[in-house]
Amino acid sequence: MAILSVEDLTVAYGDHPVFSDLSFAINQGDFLVVVGENGVGKTTLVRALLGLIKPKSGTISVPAGTRIGYVPQFRNLDEEYPLSVRDFVGLSSQQSHWPWLTKRERHALNRMIKITDLGKIANRPLGLASGGEKQRAYLAQALLPNPRLLILDESTASLDNEMKYNLLDLVSRFQQSGLSVMFITHDWDLARHYGTRYLHMTKDGYATGSIDELDQLKEEAAQ
Repeated sequence: MAILSVEDLTVAYGDHPVFSDLSFAINQGDFLVVVGENGVGKTTLVRALLGLIKPKSGTISVPAGTRIGYVPQFRNLDEEYPLSVRDFVGLSSQQSHWPWLTKRERHALNRMIKITDLGKIANRPLGLASGGEKQRAYLAQALLPNPRLLILDESTASLDNEMKYNLLDLVSRFQQSGLSVMFITHDWDLARHYGTRYLHMTKDGYATGSIDELDQLKEEAAQ
């Protein structure tokens, strides 16, 4: 079942198209990796999928009620950032009109803090957390509302190699339980290790297929 379908999508700034006639689908449990050089429109695609920019033409379709989680590129918050790790993660949990969390919301928050291994720093100001801890907090915040699709926009770019794999191992656990993932990255090794399908964007068009074809694609891109 398609969690997201894109048909003939064109996004332009003024008279200058960023990409044209892009079509692909993400099914339940897919780990779609989006690769390509800078300037081909990967982040622009994410902004269009999140409804932040309006396409020039084409369609973006998701089933009614589908929640989309989003983890941005690394953002180095100031040390004076006032919220604790727990309170930051909990920002996405509150569904009621009350200024406090319900018992059910607190339970879900505590469970997510545990799953993402943030328990030891849950009460620490987020601004004092390490880079990897901050990204796990962003991930926990995105996962807490139980989305069906998670979009990672270069979310590992500023992390060291161990932290990259730790973060994506965690994402992979959710994906294997049915979460659909869209991962924008420049890292071909990460793409090959975690992806099930790929979308390769270039200035001349795009290609999509099984992750098993990615090595050949990388060789062609290097020529």
